[in-house]
Amino acid sequence: MRFQTPLVPARLIRRYKRFLADLTLEATGQEVVAHCPNPGSMMGLAEPGMRVWLEPNDDPKKKLKFGWRLVELEDAHLAGIDTAVPNRVVKEALQKRAVPELAAYETVKAEVKYSKNSRVDFLLTQAGLPDVYVEVKNVHLRRTGTLAEFPDCVTERGAKHLGDLSDMVAEGHRAVMFYLVQRTDCSTFKLARDLDPSYGAAFDAATSNGVEAIAYGTRISHEAIVLGPKVDVCENA
Repeated sequence: MRFQTPLVPARLIRRYKRFLADLTLEATGQEVVAHCPNPGSMMGLAEPGMRVWLEPNDDPKKKLKFGWRLVELEDAHLAGIDTAVPNRVVKEALQKRAVPELAAYETVKAEVKYSKNSRVDFLLTQAGLPDVYVEVKNVHLRRTGTLAEFPDCVTERGAKHLGDLSDMVAEGHRAVMFYLVQRTDCSTFKLARDLDPSYGAAFDAATSNGVEAIAYGTRISHEAIVLGPKVDVCENA
């Protein structure tokens, strides 16, 4: 997934109302307001003074002329903050059959109705194989070492998706919870059970019912975000 326009650096002043951020452009010192495409807590990624990267636009239909895309981390690492990006990255990878666990499937359909009034992120089909229902989750929380965690706040919707996937396994299909780590400084993954115990319980129930859990990293630059290497899921995640 390539950015549509070259990103520009800025310093974060504050994030507020979940979807807005005040920033200072590095090149000119101008203060601007940018769209923050992330409804989550963004724990550790929205501290005042952080260096971030914005995507400018000249779309007359958009009120805000900048979109917040990346946060600069220590040792030249980057984190993506746009929660719409993981689905785009995973879709590209699935279409290229670049995910080994799912590479046998040729047909990739997005936003297909399933289970109890839900839409699955991706439905994969292939003659002679069980259908695969894939839900994608954005991961960008890191609290220690190289360990990525999900979720970064309570997510009732996420727990519901785990139940929906269990329903598909019960019907004889495959079901996969795909965690995409949208930062470059993590090599392992686990659940943040202390932040949402209910999600942890739902995960345990789903995996015991046969739902598969996989995690992949991303390769992030100022030009693009693409699928990275597989990330180890800790035992008893």
